[in-house]
Amino acid sequence: MLHAPLPTMTNPALDNPGNPADKAGMSTLTLLPPDRALQLAAQFGLKPDEYDRVLGILGRSPSMTELGIFSVMWSEHCSYKSSRIWLKTLPTSAPWVIQGPGENAGVIDIGDGLAAVFKMESHNHPSFIEPYQGAATGVGGILRDVFTMGARPIANLNALRFGAADHPGTRRIVDGVVRGIGGYGNCVGVPTVGGEVNFHPAYNGNPLVNAMTVGIARADRIFYAAAAGVGNSVVYVGSKTGRDGIHGATMASAEFSAENEDKRPTVQIGDPYAEKLLIEACMELMATEAIVAIQDMGAAGLTSSSVEMAGKGGVGISLNLDAVPQRETGMSAYEMMLSESQERMLMVLQPGQEGVAEAIFHKWDLDFAVIGHLTNTGRIEIFHNGALEADIPLAPLESEAPLYRRPTTETPKLPPLGEVPDPMGLAPALQKLVACPDLCSRRWIWDQYDALVGGLTSKRPGQADAAIVGIEGTARALALTTDCTPRYCLADPEAGGAQAVAEAWRNITATGATPLAITDNMNFGNPEKPEIMGQFAAAVRGMAAACIALDFPVVSGNVSLYNETDGQAILPTPAIGGVGVIADAHLAMGLAMPAAADLVLIGATRGWLGQSLWLREIAGQEAGPPPPVDLAAERANGDFIRARILAGEVLACHDCADGGVLVAVAEMAMASGQGAALLPVPAGIAPHAFCFGEDQARYVVAVRDAVAILAAAAAAGVPAARLGVANGQGVLVCPDGAAISLAELTAAHEATLPALMAG
Repeated sequence: MLHAPLPTMTNPALDNPGNPADKAGMSTLTLLPPDRALQLAAQFGLKPDEYDRVLGILGRSPSMTELGIFSVMWSEHCSYKSSRIWLKTLPTSAPWVIQGPGENAGVIDIGDGLAAVFKMESHNHPSFIEPYQGAATGVGGILRDVFTMGARPIANLNALRFGAADHPGTRRIVDGVVRGIGGYGNCVGVPTVGGEVNFHPAYNGNPLVNAMTVGIARADRIFYAAAAGVGNSVVYVGSKTGRDGIHGATMASAEFSAENEDKRPTVQIGDPYAEKLLIEACMELMATEAIVAIQDMGAAGLTSSSVEMAGKGGVGISLNLDAVPQRETGMSAYEMMLSESQERMLMVLQPGQEGVAEAIFHKWDLDFAVIGHLTNTGRIEIFHNGALEADIPLAPLESEAPLYRRPTTETPKLPPLGEVPDPMGLAPALQKLVACPDLCSRRWIWDQYDALVGGLTSKRPGQADAAIVGIEGTARALALTTDCTPRYCLADPEAGGAQAVAEAWRNITATGATPLAITDNMNFGNPEKPEIMGQFAAAVRGMAAACIALDFPVVSGNVSLYNETDGQAILPTPAIGGVGVIADAHLAMGLAMPAAADLVLIGATRGWLGQSLWLREIAGQEAGPPPPVDLAAERANGDFIRARILAGEVLACHDCADGGVLVAVAEMAMASGQGAALLPVPAGIAPHAFCFGEDQARYVVAVRDAVAILAAAAAAGVPAARLGVANGQGVLVCPDGAAISLAELTAAHEATLPALMAG
């Protein structure tokens, strides 16, 4: 609708000699009428008291562009206003940590003068609205976070959660998300080497798409975002700006309703070919001394990148949006500042280096434009079409951003499960479990991802508990994994948070690598509900305890809240991305067992069925507390396993997780095509509890000599027991004597996802 002419004001900052933009016609701001500003503030997601803070900082009504800047910078997605107080309790330092949380990505020392740079981020809401582009741009965004730091990306992973397999919307979302991840990653030339997939009705209206990228950089050539040097040029590089993604950060900070078609314009459009060019151009410029600071234009686009760069550097920034490359006509300052168009970066250059940078980006057919400079005003000043559009002090934009200690309610402890009888026997239960959506083969997904591009992947999906990716020019390799068990987190968020970290540590350890650090992606419901905030706080407590006990610090991460549709929250899902290093990639252990070997179980077994997949899939219950996490046992058992692998005493290794021991052995057998015969279950424990219980801190290993490893375990004080033998006969004999052919087991395992996706 049309409004009366808007009031104007003089901008005192333009009289400051640090601001060169004091040109005729650039001295006034067009302010929103107070009633209209209040109305828009609510639409943009600002609470009444938050909007009052805006007025206090400005001392006046905001302009349209200023209101947009405040709304996105103070959104949950960008400001972490509900989670910051809890995140600060996580351990973030270690001798090998070069950069912890607070930059585009975390950085750790991996030896030989090299660093691993990595982070995980969510693209949940966009992937619900537009699965293909939501997932694709999630991959593109996390790639930029990593190469912004000066690292060449070498691997992508993901953690995906979808609704019930029989839900009408699940097939469409799975198809779009998987194609989006594969389409972007494959085209940009970075292998997708690992991840995880779960299905549960709690994700029917809100799938989770968490993308992780790992890159390699020289440890002495890490690039940061803090701008410096009054007068230095601010340059825009990459693709042109359009209207896609406007208010994407705000959209990601709100619950959904069942009808979200009106949100579709907030989903960004990705171009992996432009991203590949951007990677190469940035790598080439980073080899010079031209860059002072660099920042990806991610959530909130030009707004967040400019505000964060200037804010971290303690300087001011002046932008002339007339110079911004645009692919659409008539864009307003508000639209340009909030656009989340993809494949764009913001840089601050050393004096006189503009020509060097421009030549490089034009060589790669990318846009290059000087769009501003740094000032000594401590403000962000934005000009467009000869008019001042925004004039905001930077320090209070961060220091006075909302920070909430929201009320929390502890999740009630569930009563003990008690005895649950076995309704069908071991072999039928095993066949049903390996075919269930949470345990079935992910080959339908993996086959759409190029895991080998780049030629450095030595253990790809399905071959080991963690992906193994070599480091060019060295014998070293990284071990990479993503892990979380949301059903545990729902039942006991603190135990679930600890278990997620422990399982990532365990999966890396099972390859023989040393776990070094994690990135996290905290996916929860509406934090304004005390029970949801209680889940978050408890999960963080569990994660912190595990990180400390396992020397496994958090170096980066992302928080995604308001994952609810029509009031139905997702399962609490603190996804963990783990990174470890092994000195020689050839020593990395896989899970395929040889034709003749002894099978040994490392770790104590009580037969814990609470919250197990057996309980859900076979007994039809989701009940009881999840398995307890003994962090001292995790450390002792894992250190023992890693030492045995590196000593050459282990032929195959697989951690015991979903489905328990019998599923672990079945997965090892299917991976190798070799059968196995298992010994009877020890006295005093029910066979189904021993076989399918999900006790933690356990590994199944194939070894040449069970006697030797049992003696070594006894000497180390580590529980161990002989399980049986791998016999190469193509049949798996269960502890009760029932046999099932590997061909039959594999057929059931492989059939589920293709059948789901075939409709």
